[in-house]
Amino acid sequence: MFLSNMAIRNRTTVFVLMFLIVVAGVTSYVTLPREAAPDVKVPNILITTVQDGVSPEDIENTITKEIEKELAGLNGLKEMTSTSAEGISTINVEFYPDVEIEDALQRVRDKVDLAKAELPQEAEEPVIRDINIAEFPILIINISGTISPVRLKFIADELEDTIESVPGVLDVDILGAPEREIRLEIDQDRLAAYGLTVSEILDLIPSENVNISAGGLETPGMKFNIRVPAEFEDPEEAATLQIATRDGKPIYITDVVRVRDTFKDRTSYARLDGLSSITVSVQKRVGADILMITDTIRAILQKFRKQAPAGTKFDITLDQSEDIRRMVADLENNIVSGMVLVVAVLLLFMGWRTSLIVALAIPMSMLMSFFAIQALGYTVNMVVLFSLILALGMLVDNAIVIVENIFRHTEMGMGRIEAAMKGTAEVAWPVITSMATTVAAFSPLLFWPGIVGDFMKYIPATVIIVLTSSLFVALVISPTICSLVAGGKRHQKAKPPSRFLSGYRNVLNLALHHKFATILLSVLLLSALVIVYNKRGSGTLYFPKFDPRRAIINIRAPQGTNIHETDRLAHAVETRLESYRPEYKNMISNVGSAGGSGFGGGSGGSHVANLTVEFYDYE
Repeated sequence: MFLSNMAIRNRTTVFVLMFLIVVAGVTSYVTLPREAAPDVKVPNILITTVQDGVSPEDIENTITKEIEKELAGLNGLKEMTSTSAEGISTINVEFYPDVEIEDALQRVRDKVDLAKAELPQEAEEPVIRDINIAEFPILIINISGTISPVRLKFIADELEDTIESVPGVLDVDILGAPEREIRLEIDQDRLAAYGLTVSEILDLIPSENVNISAGGLETPGMKFNIRVPAEFEDPEEAATLQIATRDGKPIYITDVVRVRDTFKDRTSYARLDGLSSITVSVQKRVGADILMITDTIRAILQKFRKQAPAGTKFDITLDQSEDIRRMVADLENNIVSGMVLVVAVLLLFMGWRTSLIVALAIPMSMLMSFFAIQALGYTVNMVVLFSLILALGMLVDNAIVIVENIFRHTEMGMGRIEAAMKGTAEVAWPVITSMATTVAAFSPLLFWPGIVGDFMKYIPATVIIVLTSSLFVALVISPTICSLVAGGKRHQKAKPPSRFLSGYRNVLNLALHHKFATILLSVLLLSALVIVYNKRGSGTLYFPKFDPRRAIINIRAPQGTNIHETDRLAHAVETRLESYRPEYKNMISNVGSAGGSGFGGGSGGSHVANLTVEFYDYE
């Protein structure tokens, strides 16, 4: 074959190429970002609008329906669903898979802008965002302890600032912490005595707590922007505000109002193993290395543990990098064990030289694959790792056929170079055809439409890359190495066949002499297997069953139940679970929200709560 013959004649060039493959492959493997999931855009857009203290019925009538009217005529709209809960409206707009998510976002923004004129003035600005699986939280940290919630909040804020400075971190959210509030408590009697109204006070605060731009000032050679800073930095500054003047005497705000630096009324509670806790949720940027980020954050947590007051705990209740570490370890283990097994098996049949040359195909093919994966812009995620492990068992087939045929020719008396050329040429096209049939079986998956197709395309793409790399190694690198080291016992006397080979030969002769009966028997056997599977098969599952890592207990009280009563119900469930304490790792309680731990799923409200029980690893 031309390619193999050229490689054998230019062995120095091939060895230089091998060196470059090793360098490029190792560099790519080390620098490839590790992710939990591939960057797949889900054609769904969420519109969230908040108006505190409003009933679900009013939210639906004044916000949800008004926005839905404008969204109804969107191009590419597949389905629209909405949820109206106490104080919040959530609309999920699903588009067809062929719609670009950026175009869909712009269309939704335009329609929501039209609907704003119909929304209540008290409602907050609608929040529009798309869904990206790669941007789900990668790390959930629960800060708990016997110290006050205020102190916990201070520690969480410091941790948030530190984690946000880590390269690759997209966002850090703090959940379950008390929110600071400057509260003005008006004395109605004193207000009436001074002849003032509440509206005068409400108009005074916004007008004074503002930064004012005063234009520009131009001097010879310079131009300045003038700005008058007047935002309050301390609650005590509000005490100096003058409301009005009566009988020549100024009336200050503290004469009729008590200014308190406090916290908002609790709308949620969070606990970890019965202790008050605050949740810190970490998201990473798309394409960033999850292993590097989590290692850095764990080092930060170690420093915080040493500096925090006694009794403060930092527990990681969700870490997506664990699965990636496990799969990377499995891949590395499979590469090494595959080489060992190939060498061990081939040593029994083909000798140590052949086995080492064939085993070399494993690392060379994988290194070429890593370089190609990085060139395509892929990351090392669960799907790619699964595909690499899947293809690992197929990549030595080409090398085995070619190297064994080369060594057969050397044993027949040919020289190394001649045997390498002739041995490769004899089986090159069968090897290429065999690889092409496998590639053809995986290729249709590249065109699988929809979100599932966006996930699944990484499997055929990775398998095709690995098999193509193994074919290149088998046709170029393996023959070149054989032309240097191939050799064996020439013209050795034929040994009598073993019992296994004799038995196989007898069965093969019987099948060849009864062709029609063999084909008919094969068809009948296939049909019987299909019938047995249909009768005894367990059905089809999208994902296989596995041991759960957590259990979630959702609590839903009657609509209107206050947060304290719901918290009492959650306490009752926690008490019952205490008897099983040795059998689980952590228990996370969230009162005022529904959904799983760390993902913020489900609707919220004072009448709902959930408890997440984290189990120990099965091992």
